[in-house]
Amino acid sequence: MTPDLSTRYLGLDLKSPLVASACPLTGDLAMLKRVEEAGVGAVVLPSVFEEQIREEELNVDTLFRRESSMESVPARYFPDLEGYNTGLSAYLRLVEKARATLGIPVIASLNGSGNGAWVRFAKCIEEAGAHALELNLDTVAARPEQTGQEVEQMYTETVKSVVAATRLPVAVKVGPYFSAFARTARDLEHAGASGIVIFNRFPQPDIDVRKLVVTPTLKLSTSSECLLPLRWIGILSGTLKGSLAATTGLHTWEDVAKVILAGADVAMVASAFIKKGAHVFRTFDTQLRSWMEEHDWESLKPVRGLLSRTAAPDPSAFDRTSYLKAIASFQLV
Repeated sequence: MTPDLSTRYLGLDLKSPLVASACPLTGDLAMLKRVEEAGVGAVVLPSVFEEQIREEELNVDTLFRRESSMESVPARYFPDLEGYNTGLSAYLRLVEKARATLGIPVIASLNGSGNGAWVRFAKCIEEAGAHALELNLDTVAARPEQTGQEVEQMYTETVKSVVAATRLPVAVKVGPYFSAFARTARDLEHAGASGIVIFNRFPQPDIDVRKLVVTPTLKLSTSSECLLPLRWIGILSGTLKGSLAATTGLHTWEDVAKVILAGADVAMVASAFIKKGAHVFRTFDTQLRSWMEEHDWESLKPVRGLLSRTAAPDPSAFDRTSYLKAIASFQLV
């Protein structure tokens, strides 16, 4: 019997735990069709950013202020509003077309740092036909007077606002920079999140020593980076009611198998997808099924969470005590 890779994520039935994560490639309808044919269970469209929405709202406000103060100016001097807001309109059209074209769940993505008018766009995404919404939260707490508690409260309030604005299931994608992430994850769930995506990778500033300027950089992940989400998914598995998604560093089928064993419902792949194309999902699918056949697993049910913190033979591997073991066992190659 061919192993069954079906899973549930955000209350949605998926044929596979493999998910094409939000990246530039998922903004192309032809590519979305290819990844569906390669076996993915769902796709996450590229993010719409809070800054885009705020800028377009500001432009509209400025336009109407100008219009109200220049009533005598002929209409031909004003821009044609029918073509205005093409960025956000194009995104909604992508959602509509993806929903109409694909037979798998389409997850839209909003990227922001806090509460604000941009959360209203979630309703537009729902009306466009998305099956779910991924809320990508990113705040750099650069002000010394801002506390960690204030940042976390802003996150939970944002989740509450988005959940209130739409009936879609909402997954929250966050970075690892929390002092007590288990509590934060629980608070996000209590705020209405249907799932947690662990973890986001953020652009980091670099310095050009010749031009003497600060430049933003974003490098693709490496396989070793999957260990951090693996650890926290293993810790959280069984403690939350909602879904757990692993992302960052999933470059091989073994990486995918690891996070499922830790307790992930889905494995979101971006960097390997960008590097190798849509066929990487077909490769993962084939190899995962072969691995499951070797262990006589007919479905993912006995696999998921088998080596989570609560189920692992040595739960201390997820805790501080593993640090000493790792140091003691380290050998130079």
